[in-house]
Amino acid sequence: MSKKILVLGSGGREDAIAWKLSLSEKVSKIFVAPGNGGTASLNKCSNLDISLKKESFPKLVDFAKSENIDLTVVGPDDALADGIVDPFEDAGLKVFGPNSKAAEIEASKAFSKELMKKSNIPTAAYEVFSDYESACDYVKKQNKYPVVVKASGLALGKGVSICQTEKEAMDFIQKIFIDKIFGKAGNEVVIEEFLQGQEISIHAFCDGKSAMLFPTAQDHKAIYENDQGPNTGGMGTISPLPWLSSDELIDISQTIVLPILKAMADEGRVFKGLLYPGLIMTDEGPKVLEFNARFGDPETQSYMRLLDSDLFDILEACADSRLEEINLEWSQEAAATVILASDGYPTAYEKGFEITGVNDAEEIEGVTVFHAGTKLNDDGILVTNGGRVLAVSAIAENLETAIEKAYLAADKIDFKGKYIRRDIGAKALRLTSV
Repeated sequence: MSKKILVLGSGGREDAIAWKLSLSEKVSKIFVAPGNGGTASLNKCSNLDISLKKESFPKLVDFAKSENIDLTVVGPDDALADGIVDPFEDAGLKVFGPNSKAAEIEASKAFSKELMKKSNIPTAAYEVFSDYESACDYVKKQNKYPVVVKASGLALGKGVSICQTEKEAMDFIQKIFIDKIFGKAGNEVVIEEFLQGQEISIHAFCDGKSAMLFPTAQDHKAIYENDQGPNTGGMGTISPLPWLSSDELIDISQTIVLPILKAMADEGRVFKGLLYPGLIMTDEGPKVLEFNARFGDPETQSYMRLLDSDLFDILEACADSRLEEINLEWSQEAAATVILASDGYPTAYEKGFEITGVNDAEEIEGVTVFHAGTKLNDDGILVTNGGRVLAVSAIAENLETAIEKAYLAADKIDFKGKYIRRDIGAKALRLTSV
């Protein structure tokens, strides 16, 4: 069996997916569009100079047809929201990812919250606003802070602000509605109650009929230590969480994952692909912060290190609606992933700085370095090309050792302006030791 795969995206998530697929004996060739400096040199891989903008969708479909691609795997949320899956399905091509109607669970927080409310899925109390004045009027009536203000649409993980005061909330609402810092993603705003607890990431393979959950993970979204500063796309992850039990994971499946999949199907939005609810573990039990319709980043970089099953088999089974045939197996080890970012991220940053030490980092046992914001320049030199540059992922027999290895490897890599958050996994270790 010799399968050809098309992976769509250019981040660390897509590099990790391509890396895992390259390990499958069933996969002979992987094309990545547009890819990055990591996928450019990955075994079995070739980058395609095709963007994921909507006007390029026909070109991607034509490529998949001409190359007899056996499976297309979609990474980024914006491409899914733009409906990239639909033309592939219309052309009779096999694709992993939800269609545009199903992807709305991430593309519109307002839609997602309304569906959760209708389906009695636990989430924060909220209101939705489509204009500046009514949102401000609502904030002025609040007497309990903090409150959470969210742009309803896709904002690269940066459209959420935990506002400690009325002024902070009003300022963020102005940035969304008046300054348009998130563009059309800010056409609606969701204002929620603030929930206390540990945030966790849940992932589930879905085939439209059933779901299989991953081990738990925890992202670290804030740019600075101790969860300070603005949100990013994620500065590091750990998996699994040692303080969360298997019974709690079963409860999450039964009260959140399976009910939302049924609600989606009842709405005519059958979900095939990767469902990723971001949860918060409150005193009242798990509650949904948001639903995502794709692999998390950088959760995927940790998960691909722990997955023992053949990724191609799983993705194909989801696309074919036969997930029940898969025996999903995970390593008993722990994984930690640390992001190396450009100075200035998540706002302004410079690009084009030479990256050194990646090979030295990967000489450490259990370490793999995934590329995100990188590219090979005209001289074939690896340089920075984004805010989140590299994801250093380590596996070990326990979480503490995995974290130590990840930081040891991260410190062997260098580029001008390198920034690392130094407390990835610290909360989980403290909770475990209590």
